[in-house]
Amino acid sequence: MFSKILIANRGEIACRIIQTAHRMGIRCVAVYSDADANAHHVAMADEAFHIGPAPSSESYLRGEKIIEIAKRSGAQAIHPGYGFLSENTGFAEACEANGIVFIGPPSSAIAAMGSKSAAKAIMEKAGVPLVPGYHGDDQAPETLRAEAEKCGFPLLLKAVAGGGGKGMRVVENIGEFDDALAAAKREAKNAFGNPDMLIERYLTQPRHVEIQVFCDQSGNGVYLAERDCSVQRRHQKVLEEAPAPGLSEDTRKAMGEAAVKAAQAIDYVGAGTVEFLYDVDGSFFFMEMNTRLQVEHPVTEMVTGQDLVEWQLKVAWGEPLPLEQAQVKTRGHALEARIYAEDPDQDFLPATGNLRYLSTPDESAHVRVDTGVIEGDEISIHYDPMIAKLIVWDETRDQAINRMVQALEHYRIAGVKTNIRFLHALADSQPFREADLTTGFIDSHRELLFPKSKLDTHKALVLAAGFVLEERKSADSVSTDPWSPFGRRNSWRVNSEYAQPLQLQVGDDLHELKILEKDDHYQVSVDSSVYNLTAKLDDDSLQAVINGHRISVHGNLHNNQLVLFYEGDTFQCTLYRESYVSDDMAPEGGLTAPMNGAIVAVQAKVGDKVTAGQTLVIMEAMKMEHAIKAPTDGVVSEIFFNEGEQVSEGAELIAIEIAEANAEQSDEEAG
Repeated sequence: MFSKILIANRGEIACRIIQTAHRMGIRCVAVYSDADANAHHVAMADEAFHIGPAPSSESYLRGEKIIEIAKRSGAQAIHPGYGFLSENTGFAEACEANGIVFIGPPSSAIAAMGSKSAAKAIMEKAGVPLVPGYHGDDQAPETLRAEAEKCGFPLLLKAVAGGGGKGMRVVENIGEFDDALAAAKREAKNAFGNPDMLIERYLTQPRHVEIQVFCDQSGNGVYLAERDCSVQRRHQKVLEEAPAPGLSEDTRKAMGEAAVKAAQAIDYVGAGTVEFLYDVDGSFFFMEMNTRLQVEHPVTEMVTGQDLVEWQLKVAWGEPLPLEQAQVKTRGHALEARIYAEDPDQDFLPATGNLRYLSTPDESAHVRVDTGVIEGDEISIHYDPMIAKLIVWDETRDQAINRMVQALEHYRIAGVKTNIRFLHALADSQPFREADLTTGFIDSHRELLFPKSKLDTHKALVLAAGFVLEERKSADSVSTDPWSPFGRRNSWRVNSEYAQPLQLQVGDDLHELKILEKDDHYQVSVDSSVYNLTAKLDDDSLQAVINGHRISVHGNLHNNQLVLFYEGDTFQCTLYRESYVSDDMAPEGGLTAPMNGAIVAVQAKVGDKVTAGQTLVIMEAMKMEHAIKAPTDGVVSEIFFNEGEQVSEGAELIAIEIAEANAEQSDEEAG
C-alpha cells in the first residue's frame, strides 16, 4: 500500500480523504492557495505546500505545479478528489508520464466519458436508451440552433465538458435560444476551458437516479446500489438519498448492469457514477458518467457499510475489488443534505462571510458531518460555497428523514447566510416524505419550502431581549456586596422601578421594548402587550418561560447582531444604534452587488432607459454566473465598473435616475 499520497484538492473532500488515508497508515501531503493558508485540510495533513494565489486557475488547477510538489515530497500517488483536476485528461496523463499513480481511472477512460457526446455514443452502443437531442462536433451557432428546433422545446443546453450545473441552461422556446447559448458557452469556457455544448430534450417530470460503479485493474466491476438526486436547485443537487425510493428491483438491476457494462467497455478503473434520468413511466435514459468520486458518495457508504475512499486507494494500488456483486448488500436508508453559504430567498444566490458561530450536531452511527471548515473560517468568492455535507442513516426512510430534520435543527451558523432553514422545510415537507420526487421538486413546492417563521415576532423579540439581558449579566463583573441591592445587575433604583428601553431592529422595522426587571423575572412590554419572562443563559443556550410557555433557543450575539436558532428556523435582529445620513447623501436609485465577484458583462450604457427586472449586469461568483436586474424603471446615469473588474458585496454598480424616468414616462403618456 502507498506510504504517502498528495491530495490535489481543498476543503471538505480533502479532509475526507485524509481521514481514511490516516486510518490506513498513509501520510498525506496537502496543497493550499493564499486563501487557504489556515484551512482545516492544511492543518489535518502531515505536510502542506503553498501552490499559488487564491483563484483556482492560479493554484488548484496548476497540474504541473502539483506534480512537481508530489515528486519533491515523495508522494507515490495523487488523489484529485472531485472538481478541479479530477476529470482532467491531461493531468491524468501527466501523472502517468511522471511515474505517479493517479487515484482514478486511466486517462483514456476520462477522455471517453469526459466528453458527454462521446459518452452518449458509448452508451448507445451498449444498448442504453438516450434522451433525444444533439451531441455532434459541429458547434457552429447556426447548427446548434437548427438542431434545437429539430429536438423541440423545452430543451437543455449542457456543457460537453461540464458538471455541477455549470454551463447549463433550460430553454423554453427558440426566442430564448441565442442568449441562453451565449451565456452557457461563456460559463462553460470559464469553468472547464471548453465552450462546446450538447442539446437534450428537457423531460418535464424526471427523477435523477445514479449508479455507483467500481472497477479494478483486472476488469472486474460492481455497482453499489443507486442514489436519488432529484431534489436540485439551478441543476445542482441539494439533497440525495440511497436507495432511490420506489424503484423496482428489476429497474435497479437493469440500471446497475448497464452502468457496469458501460464502465467495462472503456476499461474503467476506480470509482465512477453513471447518471440516469428516470421518467414517470418507469423508463430511464443515460445522462452522463462522472469519472470520479461523487460529492454524495457518503449515502452509499452509509447503506453499504463500505468506505469508498479506501476502495479507491486499494484499487489504485493494484488490489482486487473488496467485494463481488453478490456480496454487495444494502441496509437501511441514508440522506445527505448539502449545507451551502447561499440565500434561498434570493434564488439561492451564493453568500460570503465569516463563520463567526458554528455549532454542529453530535456525530454518531446515525449522524455524520463531512466538512472542511471550522468556526472563524471565511467563505470566500473563490471556491464553491458548500460549507458541509450532513449525512444521516436509519433503518427506514421515514426514520432517516426524522433524523435529518432533527440534525438540521442542531446545525447552527451565524455570520453568513445559509440554506439550513430551507433544507429543514424541504426534509420535513409532506411531498418529500411521500417521495413525490422530480428534478422540478423545488419549483413545484415553493410555498412549502419557504414557510413563514415558526416564531411570531413578539415572542421572538421577547426571547431576543432575554438573551441580550442575560448575556450582559454574564459579562458584568460585580465586586460589591452580593446581598446589597446596589450589587444587583437589574437596574434597581431607590424608591422607583426603572423600565429599561431596548430597541431591536428586524429588517426595516424598529421595535421599542420596555423591560422591568424583578427579582425572579422580567416584565417585557412590546407595543401594547406585556410578557412575563424568566430566562437563564448557559453558554449559547437560553432556557426561557414566556407567560407560562417553556421554550429553548440557541443564539449568538456579535457586534450588536443577534441570531436566535429555533427548530431549524432563525430570527435575526440588530441592537439599534441611530445613524444619520443626510438627504443629499441618499442615492435616488441604483444597482448594488449582492455578493463579492467579477463583472462578466454590462448590458447597459449611460442614458439607457431601463425597466424593473431588466438584466443590466452579469456577475460571476463561485464559478457561476448571476444576472443582476434593475430594481425599478429609470434611466442609467452612471456606470461604476467595467467588464473583468472585481467588486465587493454592496458596491454600487449602476446609478439609476428614477424621478427623471418617471417624468419622461408621464410626459409620453400625456402626449
